Amino acid sequence: MASVKQIQVTFDCAEPERVARFWCDVLGYVIPPPPEGFASWADFNSSLPPEHQGSAFACVDPSGVGPRLFFQRVPEGKITKNRVHLDVRVGTGLVGEERLAALEAECARLVALGAVRLRLLRADGVNELCLVMQDIEGNEFCLD
Repeated sequence: MASVKQIQVTFDCAEPERVARFWCDVLGYVIPPPPEGFASWADFNSSLPPEHQGSAFACVDPSGVGPRLFFQRVPEGKITKNRVHLDVRVGTGLVGEERLAALEAECARLVALGAVRLRLLRADGVNELCLVMQDIEGNEFCLD
């Protein structure tokens, strides 16, 4: 039985490159080099048939630790709540007002990038305080 070596998180979206660049800014990820034989992703994209141009984009953790994020164009818009979401862990190890301040500071940075703040979930004795947000296409994620 083969073991899993790595994972990729895939987002369905309308504008793959735009959403990928948003998540690069959120996570400090980078756009990987274009395929061999192409000077840029724009060159690679223009080599594709028109119906496939702009249909996918990706970003990676420059340290190689985090998962690759892949963004694929789909025809339908987002309609309901995500079944899977990312937790952006900015408050790890922090509690109370210190945790809230860290989450609020990151929330302000991400809102400036186009994210939307939805609601603050207070600590309940089991779960820590977190902020529920949406990316630039409405995909939910948490600041945790």
